[in-house]
Amino acid sequence: MSNIIKIKKGLDINLEGKAEKVIIDIPKSVNYAVKPTDFEGLTPKLLVKPGDKVKAGTSLFFDKYKPEIMFTSPVSGVVAEIIRGERRRILEVVVKADDEIDYQVFKKANPNTLSLEEIKENILKSGFWPTIRQRPFAIIANPKDTPDAIYISGFDSAPLAPDYEFILKDQLNDFQTGIDALKKMTNGKVNLSLHIKKNNSGLLKNTKNVDFHEFSGPHPVGAIGVQINHIKPLNKGEVVWYINPFDVAKIGKLFNEGIFDASKIIALTGSEVQKAQYYNIIDGAEILSFVKDNIREGNLRFISGNVLTGEKLDKTNFLGYYDYQITVIPEGNQSEFLGWGTPGFGKFSMTRTFFSWLTPKKEFKLDSNLHGGLRPFVVTGELEKVFPMNIFPMQLLKAILIEDIDLMEQLGIYEVAEEEFALCEVVNTSKIEIQKIVRKGINIMIKEFS
Repeated sequence: MSNIIKIKKGLDINLEGKAEKVIIDIPKSVNYAVKPTDFEGLTPKLLVKPGDKVKAGTSLFFDKYKPEIMFTSPVSGVVAEIIRGERRRILEVVVKADDEIDYQVFKKANPNTLSLEEIKENILKSGFWPTIRQRPFAIIANPKDTPDAIYISGFDSAPLAPDYEFILKDQLNDFQTGIDALKKMTNGKVNLSLHIKKNNSGLLKNTKNVDFHEFSGPHPVGAIGVQINHIKPLNKGEVVWYINPFDVAKIGKLFNEGIFDASKIIALTGSEVQKAQYYNIIDGAEILSFVKDNIREGNLRFISGNVLTGEKLDKTNFLGYYDYQITVIPEGNQSEFLGWGTPGFGKFSMTRTFFSWLTPKKEFKLDSNLHGGLRPFVVTGELEKVFPMNIFPMQLLKAILIEDIDLMEQLGIYEVAEEEFALCEVVNTSKIEIQKIVRKGINIMIKEFS
């Protein structure tokens, strides 16, 4: 029987451009990239150089401090270039793809017949290990740890988020195999969260070897940190792992077929998309390859991910490793006549400043305009209205700013990551980049205990 958890605090932002449930196959990109910058705390060490021939699943680089963690090529082809930034920091490893994908062969076996060491070795060598992340700190999980539990969110509550069950409907066998592999890596439970309203088909309810939890409420109900906080709050010294359900299916396919399959289904969303729909692509694809003929004219912002936590991209950038959504919205770099002095019909607001509260189901066309500048960070009580965890968000943020490690511990730094504070950043009238403050605090704690 499912554990039912109701969350009241939060905010659903209804935007134009939700993806129609149609999956489009598109031609492969010319180039694909694996970006070390997608992985928090990673110091990459290269294993290839420009001109090297690789297969799908060939290791491109590894983690300097955890050398068993490999990062592999999503396609077969030739390493085209290594793009570096300041101080020769590796930004992208770009592979020019072959016409047909040639796969590296890995172990094909039922996880239930394998030992824990064999399961970990297969996931590590294939390059799927980075899909498994840990709390505290929201970084790639340490293979040497045994987590107290593993968490999987079967839905996403962010604006215009893809429908997980729709994407997974043809991958249920691989999903179950992935669950079986994860189950052997923890002494605790594998927790699968579903949304009471967003999961009407019940496809994932037939999954075995998991504990079900049903959530209801507004965003950020789908954030993994919120779910962990309500299922079993994380204490100092405890480690739990979490993983996206699509990546569970990828791990399952690794054991079912013995290959590193980097294909994924992503949602192209946003008000500036002519026809919002789902695309069957390969991880690390060039954004331009599948959006160039399906967007409106104008000064646009391309986001790998959702509008709250995604990364701003240029049209030639590559899809982020953990992203299953591309959002396109107006850039919002135009000044507004009289600003907040106008009546504000058609504007969105959490408060009753404008009239959006009269039309809760209306879809809004929002841009990236901040509608104000940086202001003092004062106590207003607005953060607490959208923060559904048993944590004081304002106090924690101020503890991070003064770098008080003991106070950060007491206020719950081990339980949070940037995504849980994304709505706080939206409603905060001080216009402070709250998510960057949270990551700063996490990095302070990592450095303190390294």
